[in-house]
Amino acid sequence: MKIKNLLQDVPIVQFHGEKKEEVSGISYSSRSVNAGHLFAALRGEKKDGFHFIPEAISKGARAILSERTKPSEFDINWIQVQEARKSLALCSANFFHHPSRHLKVVGITGTKGKTTITYIIESILKTADFSPGVLGTISYRGPGLSMTAERTTPEAPDLQRLMQNMVEHGATHCVMEVSSHSLELDRVTGIDFDVAVFTNLSGEHLDYHQTMERYFEAKKKLFFLPAEKKTMAVINTDDVWGKKLIEELHMGAITYGLEAGALVQAEESSLSEKGIEMVVKYPAGKMRISSPLLGRPNLYNILAAVASALILKVPETEIAEGVASLQGIPGRFEKIKNSFGMHLMVDYAHNDDALRQLLETAKELAQKKTIVVFGAGGDRDKSKRSRMGEAAGRLADYSIITSDNPRSEDPLAIIAEIERGMKKTGSKQYEVIPDRRKAIARALDIGQQGDYILVAGKGHENYQIIEDKVIHFSDAEVILELLEKKEKNSDWSN
Repeated sequence: MKIKNLLQDVPIVQFHGEKKEEVSGISYSSRSVNAGHLFAALRGEKKDGFHFIPEAISKGARAILSERTKPSEFDINWIQVQEARKSLALCSANFFHHPSRHLKVVGITGTKGKTTITYIIESILKTADFSPGVLGTISYRGPGLSMTAERTTPEAPDLQRLMQNMVEHGATHCVMEVSSHSLELDRVTGIDFDVAVFTNLSGEHLDYHQTMERYFEAKKKLFFLPAEKKTMAVINTDDVWGKKLIEELHMGAITYGLEAGALVQAEESSLSEKGIEMVVKYPAGKMRISSPLLGRPNLYNILAAVASALILKVPETEIAEGVASLQGIPGRFEKIKNSFGMHLMVDYAHNDDALRQLLETAKELAQKKTIVVFGAGGDRDKSKRSRMGEAAGRLADYSIITSDNPRSEDPLAIIAEIERGMKKTGSKQYEVIPDRRKAIARALDIGQQGDYILVAGKGHENYQIIEDKVIHFSDAEVILELLEKKEKNSDWSN
């Protein structure tokens, strides 16, 4: 693509070079630069891409995108812009021929529920004979696409490339999780969304955003992106931040919730160990929904998916069938079958609000004890650790505090912070086992028939990050291995 076409609608401060020259690709890392590429020299949290320009040029970069003026020593096409990340996103959309304009695109943001909603919408669309692609925390998948996700929302060039791949393989829709980081870093700028969903907001990523207000402002950006299409908002009106967002919107909105006044509302609902039954009332009528998904949070997730599907003009029968056919989501209240009559669940809950909801969900269903195994990640928001301890102390019948992804921190120091919160509640029904495998084994050892055993924090992840090492570790796999040993009556807990 010629540089002049790459820069269409991109605000430029200064350009040095020849706009008729061809660019064969876009890179934001000097490691991935090939001959003919544009290299975007981005400022990162730890490194400045400007210092990697010589390496990019040595690898054959044809143009540089930067917020800095062109140094005299560089003889190369130089594009100076005010906002490099936003310009990179717009260039990427141009380079890949705006794939979002050839798809129905649903973007989902919020603290909790994003992954589950993508799975429900995907199931609904497949039931209605559409071909959806999905970009989210667990995987990037769809027509011609199947890979483990590197991050919830990819960098702009990767995102546009994946969407173009969907178009080339016949996808009709793209359903994506939109993280607050991706919005703050302009990764989704240049994407035309048909539907933008807001689920809820609770304390998460505050190590990055600092305050809830700034976290909200980042999430809000999804609803104010320039677009060729008319974007419809789907907003949880039961959430206080959802109410705030509705007041600030300038676009049409479909509200959902359990409280009166929502346009898409659960008029009748019941929760059991078999799943969810509810009647959904919406402006054009009512539909009966059955789902094997468990717990109150999934009432909201289903409502968000139903509202989105209605905007996409999916018939009621296909919506109901699509919801009913989805049996579960990896690492989201995921049930591990066993012969001991215990309810073994693996869940991604890794902050205090998510842990609280997880425990409340289990206690609504449990006839006996609720046992939770959990920890907290290192090098992340430290303020949530004691609150996680408080949530477990108040709601669990028994807790086992363990290690999660300690990263560069001392696992015992992280555990001590969690334990401080536990002690605030006065609960003595807990123990500390830093080794995560042994902690899970202990929970299986003390669990009895009918108990809910919740292994929280890692969900679908299959690794632990300890110092600078990434070690294979899957909660679900470990549980299955320990169950097999237990069934053989061997020394199973080691």
